[in-house]
Amino acid sequence: MAGAGGSELRALLAGRARKRRSTFESGAELREAALQLLDRHQNLNDLLLEVEDLVKPVGESGQEHQEALSESFIVSVLQEQASRLGVPTAVLAAKNAVTNIERICQPSASPSQVPLLNLDQRKRLSCLLQTVKDLLVNNVFSRSHFCQEIWKMQDLPVLEAVWHLHRGNIIGLEELLESNPDAPAVVEWLCGSLRALCEQAEEPSQDAELAGRVLSDFAITFLQNGFQQTSELGRRCEFKKVPNICRAVLQRMLTWVLDAVGKEKQEDVSALQAMRFWLNVFSVSMYGSAVHPDSLQQFFRHTLTEVLTYNPLLKVSDAIHMQREWSFTRTCSLLTTLYRKLFVAFSAKESICQLQQVLETHEVNWQHVLSCVSTLVVCQAEAEQLFKDLLSHLLIKAFENYDMENMITAFLIARQAALEGPAVFMPYSEWFKASFGSAGGQHGSSKKALVFLFEFLSELVPFEVAPYLKVHIMYPPFVPSKHRSILLEYITLAKTRLADLKVAIEDMGLYEDLSSTDEAIQPQGQALRDVEKALQIFENTRKIPTSVIEASIFRRPYYISWFLPALLRPRVLPKTPDVCMAFIDSLKRADKIPSNLYSTYIQACCAMKEKMLQDESKVETSHSKEPVEQLKAELAELRMLIVDQAKYEDVPAQIALISDRLSSVLGHSGDANDTATLNSRIQVNVFDPKLEPCHQSVVDLLLTSFCQNLIAASYFNPPDRQGPCLSLFVKMICGHRSLIPALLGRLCQLIYHQGPSLNDAHILGLAAFVIHLSESRSLIPEMEADLGISQPVAERVLSISEYWSCLLVCRTKESFSFCMRFCTAAVSYLMCKFPSFSRDDLCPLVPPSLVKKLQYIVPRLSLEARGITCEDGKADLNWSSLSCPSLNYRRASLCLWKQARFQELLKEKAFQLSFREWLLLELEVHPEKDILSASERQDFHYWAIYQWYLPAPSASGGCDGDLEKACGIIINTILDFSQRLDLGSYGQLKIPDKHCFFLPHLLLSGCLDAKRHFLFKILQERLKDRRHDSALGEQLWRQQELLLHRRILVGLPASTLIMTCRKGKKTTLDCEDFFHFVNSELKNVCSRGYALPYDITAHFFRGLLNASLDCEESAEAVNDVLTTCQAKCPIVLFSAVLWWPRLEPILCCQWKRLFGAPLAEELERLRECQSSATGFLSSGGVFPLSGPPWISAAFLHCTVQQQSPRGRERHILKRLGTDTEQLLVSLLFFSLMDLISAKIAPKEGVDFQTSLEWSLEILQCLEERGASWPLLFQSPEEGSRKYLVLRSAASDCHSRLLPLAFYSLTPGFDQELLAREQLFLYVALDLYIQLLQLFVEGKDLPQTDQGDPVEVISKARRFLLAAIPRCPTRSFGNVGPLLDACDQLDPELGAILLHRSRPAAALDLDEELVLF
Repeated sequence: MAGAGGSELRALLAGRARKRRSTFESGAELREAALQLLDRHQNLNDLLLEVEDLVKPVGESGQEHQEALSESFIVSVLQEQASRLGVPTAVLAAKNAVTNIERICQPSASPSQVPLLNLDQRKRLSCLLQTVKDLLVNNVFSRSHFCQEIWKMQDLPVLEAVWHLHRGNIIGLEELLESNPDAPAVVEWLCGSLRALCEQAEEPSQDAELAGRVLSDFAITFLQNGFQQTSELGRRCEFKKVPNICRAVLQRMLTWVLDAVGKEKQEDVSALQAMRFWLNVFSVSMYGSAVHPDSLQQFFRHTLTEVLTYNPLLKVSDAIHMQREWSFTRTCSLLTTLYRKLFVAFSAKESICQLQQVLETHEVNWQHVLSCVSTLVVCQAEAEQLFKDLLSHLLIKAFENYDMENMITAFLIARQAALEGPAVFMPYSEWFKASFGSAGGQHGSSKKALVFLFEFLSELVPFEVAPYLKVHIMYPPFVPSKHRSILLEYITLAKTRLADLKVAIEDMGLYEDLSSTDEAIQPQGQALRDVEKALQIFENTRKIPTSVIEASIFRRPYYISWFLPALLRPRVLPKTPDVCMAFIDSLKRADKIPSNLYSTYIQACCAMKEKMLQDESKVETSHSKEPVEQLKAELAELRMLIVDQAKYEDVPAQIALISDRLSSVLGHSGDANDTATLNSRIQVNVFDPKLEPCHQSVVDLLLTSFCQNLIAASYFNPPDRQGPCLSLFVKMICGHRSLIPALLGRLCQLIYHQGPSLNDAHILGLAAFVIHLSESRSLIPEMEADLGISQPVAERVLSISEYWSCLLVCRTKESFSFCMRFCTAAVSYLMCKFPSFSRDDLCPLVPPSLVKKLQYIVPRLSLEARGITCEDGKADLNWSSLSCPSLNYRRASLCLWKQARFQELLKEKAFQLSFREWLLLELEVHPEKDILSASERQDFHYWAIYQWYLPAPSASGGCDGDLEKACGIIINTILDFSQRLDLGSYGQLKIPDKHCFFLPHLLLSGCLDAKRHFLFKILQERLKDRRHDSALGEQLWRQQELLLHRRILVGLPASTLIMTCRKGKKTTLDCEDFFHFVNSELKNVCSRGYALPYDITAHFFRGLLNASLDCEESAEAVNDVLTTCQAKCPIVLFSAVLWWPRLEPILCCQWKRLFGAPLAEELERLRECQSSATGFLSSGGVFPLSGPPWISAAFLHCTVQQQSPRGRERHILKRLGTDTEQLLVSLLFFSLMDLISAKIAPKEGVDFQTSLEWSLEILQCLEERGASWPLLFQSPEEGSRKYLVLRSAASDCHSRLLPLAFYSLTPGFDQELLAREQLFLYVALDLYIQLLQLFVEGKDLPQTDQGDPVEVISKARRFLLAAIPRCPTRSFGNVGPLLDACDQLDPELGAILLHRSRPAAALDLDEELVLF
């Protein structure tokens, strides 16, 4: 009506002015007539509504005139009515305006007033307000009377009407509130209206946006007046009641929300939604610049204080018992949302300082305080360190003043923060150990401090839950021994409390979580977890875990009553034994399972074979389905937050919710804080990682979610604008420590086993995941990786960065391509994620192994990269190109290589790929499957060695231009690499063919003038100062090392074994270093005992002939070397004798090819000795002796072994002639070496019985000739050096086993030998003692035909006991030095010897006494 009436009036007035000439002579007459007409027919209240928006486009003719006419008309009417009533016009206008507002706001149907108007009401109010504005302009409207009349309304105005008055600058909210004398009533009205506004805003309608604007303007007004700054007090001094009203309203609304916090489950959903709408008041973005920043901070600080001190009814004892219910995910979402909004206004430090101040000055609500702590550590990344500092501060204050309040505050905060998992704060057990586990703790300063601590802990005991008591018992505070009774008293009290809780410390699990705050797990459940953990360890190590062995001894009640029943649960046994069966079998064999318990288990398993409980597995599957579905839903919600930059602040809370769901899926949240797991190494079998199906599905779900989140977020923003969302996600996963082994195992499957088959999106996602996982490396324990090669435990222990290096192998074309793609994606992501980080800030985040892989791969595959230096790296990374599906990774890797920040990174020592590391990577390559061709690989090696590493300084991993140093690195690296491999499967020619291609040119081009052959220097240095856990380990390592040395030598050019040197004007050959290496080391890996293997023997002689080319007289040089061999290295000549049938043709051919002259004299002599031995055996002539007798004996022995003249041995020996004692003793030596070889190296083809018969024949021949052969068994240091040449040629192993060979000859010992050889008893006794020492020292004595080693020793002892009485007195004259050793090892024999060895003078004296 108002709108229609107004139009008609305007049309009437305007139309008549146009259509006919006015009969009135003046405007005054016209107005007077109109007023009379209106006075009779028009209602004044309606008149104020007869106004619409008169704003028209500028320039419309007559507009200003019409507006002035309308305003003048309304003012005239009001003045007329006011004069008639006798009231001021402004007062009348105000009263009529209020009357109209009351009519407009009158609810049509709803019994209760709503805070927002409908469309018709809003339109009518707009007309009224426009009129009021006009009246204000004409100064005919009283604001004060308007405010008074407003409060006299029967129903106070709708909140939206007040907002329009305020927003239209008609009546400000401050002025309106100030005008009401009843402030409490105003507060009640405002709070009721605001609550109704919040409730209506959450209803599905079009008014939500308007409600938000209303709330925003009111909130701004409340803050401007309720939290004024000093500079603003002067401008608002006219409002005295308004500040109190504003603060009261904010307080009442906050109370409205906080009252619902404890009743969230009982509250109606719509009510909770309304409260969440009110929490928008705490959005910093709502205020912009409308509110002074200090006012905003004051408001937020005041609110935080009010929340923390609201209704402080809970006692400390309640907090101790209930705080696990106040974790972030279990706290009412209203409260956590409020905290998160408040924290936006402060830094983490300011928030914690405010919390600290409240704790020190107020009585607090512990539920709200601890929920605040949880929210801070979850949502503020820097809160962890700040809380650690706060805890340290609280403990210092507590011990300074012996203040219990600070102590309990510290303990509650530490426990609450630890509830959120190790991803955000250290476990409680770690904090307790760090604070009190050493003498440096605050409690260690005095006895009074110590007593204070234990008094405090004792007061906590009646209220403690079991997990914390277990921490205090298992990781007790450090206590000096003199005060031990204080600790024991507390432990007794704590155990009593545990008993009251029906938790026995004796029933604690082997791997129990001591940081979990869940209710105490029953022993049955803990035992099942212990079994699962023990099986995991056993599967990886194939050894019974130490904790299980210890439990079987020291914690037998738990082991027998809980652990074994959990392990021996009846089941249908699989056909192929699984890990559980193998573990049970190992325990049974170790006598760790009682026989009756094991028999019961087997019987029960057989009974269950008849009942296949398939339904049970279905129930279990359906039971776990719901938590998994919840986890999927929360992960999907996270994806929606990550792609919206405006919602990043909600991500930490969502991740905390995912963590809670993940705990439900895993079945036990305790492992998330498992300190035992943190401190124990993770076992990973790289070659065959096995995962539990349930864990694999969860890990796959998390990895898939991460990759999807990364791709989705990258679609909208580059990594540096994606916030900390992905980092927090990975950190949360690391907090679930029971999942880490499965996670690392799954990454091993994906990267190591399936890497080349992954697509680009998978690679990009996994690469980014690895970066964030390395960022959280402090949460990941060390790994003990089974790499499928022989290596000590210390080398199997890997950090997370080293683990990536193991997974990213470069061996084949496919693996090279994948490794390049993965490392490029990972390092590029890191640099794009933190583009503003300096080099120092970036270095801790970069896994060094990834950068080193790129240093290896990029120059290998790109010629362009080989010429780029740090100065060339000016290119910039572009994330959009890196995340492109059609990415060319070679181009991307080169782009990264050229990048300035990457080149800067390479200057850091931690990221420099050393020459040794480069060699190890190159040794991994399979040449036949290499991505490079043979020629390309050779070019790359030449560039890498000569242009990259050789001239590079050693500080950056190079060789300082030193060829000898380069050779040393190559040799050591090859040997170290080869030591890690299984020699049995390595392949005899693998090292020479594949691994020595680095060396020849370097060796030939340097170090020829050195006084000592550096090659042998390097090899011998490796054999020094090597310490192993056992003598056997040392022996095996040394044997393997020497075999590798031999392969290295054989793989090098033969001439490198021999040095040439100048003596005056003559060039000579120097083999001193080779001879020394053979005598000290190489001979000890010779299975024949007196001869080197054929390969090294032939290699030396080929090198000798080649090296002689550099001498003026080649034949003379060769003769000199071979003559030197006779004295300094006879084993070389013995080796030549052994292999002469194969060696002779090669040497003769080479000599002829090189020189064309007759053989050198010494070579010819060897040739003649071979011919003589062959001729002697085939004819009936006499054996000619030429040269040293042991050379002739060696040829004769070898020829006999080759021709096997069975039955003719005695005849052959008799034809040797009379003056052949040394020849025969030498023959005996070689036969005894074969005798020993037959036992320790049966693969050499030497028959023990044949060697024994041959030895006995030689011995008999020696006995018949009365030769003094026992000298052969006397060490050169103790007596005669007659047979030094022979003894020096024997390996250490053969020399140690000579006693075994000696006592194998006892059947051939002649009865006259004891009387004839005065030295025999000494030699026999000395060898017997050596035999006993070998046995006592645990050395493995080989089995012989006479029986096991004990039988051999017994036989030797019987021989001595029978021989001693028959020995002449003079034989005992030199056994004195052996008596002490004999007395220790065989006291009975020692006593006999002592009795028999009395001085002969004593016996003579007795005989003389008889004569008297």
